[in-house]
Parts: sequence; structure tokens; C-alpha cells
Amino acid sequence: MKKLTIEDVAQKAGVSKSTVSQFLNKRFKYMSEATKNRIAAVIEELNYQPNGLARSLKQNRTHMVGIIVANIDYSLSIQCIRAIENELQSRGIQVIICNADENAEKESKYVETLVARQVDGLIVFPTGNNPSVYTRLIEAQYPLVFMDRLVEGVTTQSLLLDNEMAVKLGISELARNGHKRIALLSLPLGEYAITPRKERMSGYKKAMEEAGLALNEEYICSVPREEIAGEVKRLLGLPQPPTALLASNDIVLAEILKYANRDSIAIPGDLSVVGIDDAEFAHIYNPVITTIRQPAYEMGMQAAKIMLSSIEANGSHVPITYRFPPSLQQGQSVRSIK
Repeated sequence: MKKLTIEDVAQKAGVSKSTVSQFLNKRFKYMSEATKNRIAAVIEELNYQPNGLARSLKQNRTHMVGIIVANIDYSLSIQCIRAIENELQSRGIQVIICNADENAEKESKYVETLVARQVDGLIVFPTGNNPSVYTRLIEAQYPLVFMDRLVEGVTTQSLLLDNEMAVKLGISELARNGHKRIALLSLPLGEYAITPRKERMSGYKKAMEEAGLALNEEYICSVPREEIAGEVKRLLGLPQPPTALLASNDIVLAEILKYANRDSIAIPGDLSVVGIDDAEFAHIYNPVITTIRQPAYEMGMQAAKIMLSSIEANGSHVPITYRFPPSLQQGQSVRSIK
């Protein structure tokens, strides 16, 4: 049986081969709805299957995008990846997901590997330590999108939360309930000051000042995951312990809740808690934890759309940093002490 070609589809649909090619590549800008429907009907009738390899070689495209995640443990990473994958797959593009595990060397190797495999673009949650790697890609007008973090010296399409506003929402909620002694717990800033941690730290100081609350340096904690329990214990042992804790991300919040369970610390009876990042476990904890949500799925959808647009434009977009607004998700983990 003769193998069907794009020319067979074009002849039966009464259009040119280039019009069928535009249809297959989902370029509908100058195509009428009637033409689209006619080509789709002919493809279905003939059961035509495009030669993916031939298309990739001809277009110099692989219809694949690489996603490099700094740490796949974060709920933000998981939700963003799900949205990116859904959006790109609906446009006929597959994804390759790599976890750098906060390791700059792994990140660099993944970039090299994915570029060597000729993926059409990269969506990266950067570790913050590889400016030269990305500068070369930008100079080559390679489609590149950053998620959640910025890299000093690198200007590209970037999407992240309004981190200072997220902290302000948390502090405002606690202050509204009469709390004045509020501690911030964060993972280490890192040698290159990971963007959300740096911005949430500075946001905490600004928010406390704006709320008219005294800033106590003993209440500002930046420690590794395994030291968070000890830091909570230290805080609660101070002569004037904080009455509330603001967890800077979902991993910190999880460690705080584990410690509270182990040491029978009642939330919010003994300690009020607010977490940044709307982790699923915060909703099933008893009581439900008040959180500051970042629109992770929406951020992922937008990243995928920007990537698609950048691929079409051959990476020549004007670099823009998109900031997404946080929102307060009310729980029962904040006690009023008015």
C-alpha cells in the first residue's frame, strides 16, 4: 500500500502543501476556520500520520523542551511542571524533566545534555550559580525561560512570585490577630542568594517595619532543613519567645509541623503558624494551616505559552520579568491574642 504523503492530503483537501504544513504545525494565523476543518477532516479520513522525524529534520526542530528543576521536592516545582507539560503536550511538544537537586554542576551538565539533544528550548528553575552557561544561550537567541528564580547577570524571560508581597500578607494576618513577636524561618540563602529566600527575607524586614513591629534579629532564622527543628526549639526557649512563626516555604513548614507533633506543641494554642507556598499537606493537617498561595499552575501555563512564542520567534523576544500576585488561604493556625 502506497504511503500517504502531505501532497495526498493537500490534493484531497484542495489546498497547497504549505497550507497543510501550516496546519500540522498549528500555525493558524492566516487560515480560515473552513480550511482548518477541511484539512482536519481529510487527515482523519485518510488516517494520515505525519513523519515526525522528517518534520524535525526539515524544520530543525525536535518538538521537545527541556525542564531543569533546582529541587523537585518543592510543591511549586511539581505544580508548575504539571502545567507546563499539559500545555506543551496539547501543542504536540514533549518534555524532558531533569532535577538538579540544588547542584550547580548537575545543572550545567543537564543544560549541555539537553542542548546537545537539540531540544527546542529550556525552562529552568536555576540554582543561581551559572551565569556564563545561560549568557551563551541568550547570545545564540536560544529560547530560555526562568522560573521562580533569577540569575545575576542573566536577562531573559522570567516568571516568579511577588515574594515581598507574600511575606507582607503573612505578617499582616498575624499582626491583625495581635501578634507582635513574629519569627521567620527560612532555608539558607546560599552563596548566591536564592531569589525567593533573599526577597522573602528582605520582605519580612519591610513588612515588620510597615506594621510598626520591633525587629528582633534573634527571630530571623536561616538554617538547613535538618536544623529547623532545633531552631524552633531555640526560639521557643528564648526569654521572650515568638508567639508566631512564618515559614518561608513548604519544606520549612513541614519541618515545623513535624517538630510540633513530636514535642506536643499545640497549633495555634501554643504557637501560631503561617506558611508561604500552598502545600497540599497544609490543608490536611489538623488544624488546617493558614498559607500564602502562589499561583503555581498559572505560572506554569504562562511559562509554557512564553516558551511556545519564543520558539516561534527563534528566541528573539524582549526579556520580561513577570511577577505573580500571592493570595491568603485562610486556615485555623493563627490564634487571636488581642
